[in-house]
Amino acid sequence: MDTATPLAVMLESAVRQVGQIVLGKEREIRLALACVLARGHLLIEDLPGMGKTTLAHALAQTLGLQFHRIQFTADLLPADILGVSVFDRERSQFVFHPGPIFAHLILADEVNRATPKAQSALLEAMEEHQVTTEGETRPLPAPFFVIATQNPTQQVGTFPLPESQLDRFLMRIALGYPDAQAERMLLAGEDRREMIAHMQPLLDPASLLAAQHKVSEVFIAEALLDYVQALIARSRGGKFGAGLSPRAGLALVHASRAWAFLAGRSQVLPEDVQAVLPAVAGHRLRGPAGEADAEALAQALLASVAIP
Repeated sequence: MDTATPLAVMLESAVRQVGQIVLGKEREIRLALACVLARGHLLIEDLPGMGKTTLAHALAQTLGLQFHRIQFTADLLPADILGVSVFDRERSQFVFHPGPIFAHLILADEVNRATPKAQSALLEAMEEHQVTTEGETRPLPAPFFVIATQNPTQQVGTFPLPESQLDRFLMRIALGYPDAQAERMLLAGEDRREMIAHMQPLLDPASLLAAQHKVSEVFIAEALLDYVQALIARSRGGKFGAGLSPRAGLALVHASRAWAFLAGRSQVLPEDVQAVLPAVAGHRLRGPAGEADAEALAQALLASVAIP
């Protein structure tokens, strides 16, 4: 197919390279990369020590992106994220010192350990790719992408993300425990931080922007748009709660295009929609009892709508 270009080959190599760091998680790596290609933000929710930070760092290194990690804590302030103006005596004026948000890829580590005030500092950056501080709007680098990690909300010292902020994330994934073979390789192998330090970038910001543009050109048929719309309509009411918003529908289309592009195809298939729907819809669906198993709800939604 016409997407089997050198760019697609480089992306496939990127999946393999990150897979050498995060062992046994090819599907999750592909979802994370598809999220980047779809110009979205990624939320990784899992127990501490499962490789969430490692995945983000390895992805940034492989894609050749400027990477900043922000450790979210209860005392974090918005200025610690966005930046602050400091008075310069020599110039007799205030000079803005950019915060860590000014990078291509931001790791918001343990985002739900910060207060809602600090969490909200990410909202404008994620939605508009700009920040407004002290009355001045400043653009962020392109491409711009946020990976946020989150500990399970039942753990001590967490502030659950509100639905309005969860909706800013195109996907939510969980890594889970590695299988026995991958865990043995991890235990017997080299330190992952040292391996990341020696990784060679396979792309750069310009080539990633080109790939994102190619993804937007992947064809999606009218019948498949009918399928997406049927899924959205079926999610509204009943055991799925309020259901999926129009923004969620757009996210599903963008993610399906990116998944098809990673597979080397120029056209979206129903299987692409089904592959990404749990990651796109899981954090947006709520059962009658509130937070429910995301995978089960997504699979129930898929089972309730006929494939075109």
